[in-house]
Amino acid sequence: MKDYLVRGIVQSKNCRVFACQTTQLLEDARLKHGLWPTASAALGRMMSATLMMGAMNKNHEKMTVTINGGGPIGTMLATTNSDGKIKAFVANPEVHYTYNDTGKLAVGVAVGREGQLQVIKDMGLKEPFIGTVPLQSGEIGDDFSYYFMVSEQVPSVVSVGVLVNDTNEVLSSGGFIIQLLPDATDEDIEYIEDKMKDFPPVSSLIHEGKTPEDILKMIFGDVEILDSQDLFFECDCSKDKMKKALITVGKDELQAMIDEDHGCEMRCQFCNEKYQFSEEELHEIIKEID
Repeated sequence: MKDYLVRGIVQSKNCRVFACQTTQLLEDARLKHGLWPTASAALGRMMSATLMMGAMNKNHEKMTVTINGGGPIGTMLATTNSDGKIKAFVANPEVHYTYNDTGKLAVGVAVGREGQLQVIKDMGLKEPFIGTVPLQSGEIGDDFSYYFMVSEQVPSVVSVGVLVNDTNEVLSSGGFIIQLLPDATDEDIEYIEDKMKDFPPVSSLIHEGKTPEDILKMIFGDVEILDSQDLFFECDCSKDKMKKALITVGKDELQAMIDEDHGCEMRCQFCNEKYQFSEEELHEIIKEID
């Protein structure tokens, strides 16, 4: 089943809603980065939340989300142009922890909580919008909820989850976001709180075959789906972009690459694609600098 997200509104409960399935794109990321289970869960949750946040942007502006909680996974970064395509990485993909009492993947332990979540939105203005909040749990969903409340003053429920099997393959990934509208009443808030108390894990629902629409209808029977968007893990790296990066290194460093290594290899941090540059190509780059 393809990955996609939906955006909707619930008039009776004065809220807007988003839900997504990201199973295949997370599996693509796992294979490219060699992610271990807890790293898959952390990056999958982050990408689901980032893609749904991107769907809130009407002008397809570029958005970059960075999380660093001081845990063993290190920095996590995801970027999207709000077009359904996302690229992302974690500094240390070989991370795996579980909670002793439940056996569930310990994302909070891997991520840590002594750090921050930062969102950068490039809206075409002179300066980008930058919102930064301290991490609350490192479990990702709680941290995005706190971001929406503090940085954007929008009370939000953020539920994201990932299910991985014994051979590290991604079985399911996705999530949903509920955001209160200005006209929301105490009754609307109580309804949502009651629904969330015993609501099943979103990763389990997706694994059972529930669609993003199904999940929203489980919460709100009268949800109106406004539109949908296909989702992909896709990197826009190229040899030409790597060449431009080499130009910034400077002539002395390029000459050292020629003298010592007779060329160089560049690797994209977002997708692990490798690009080779021969001695001749490096000489050409030096000529361009001149």
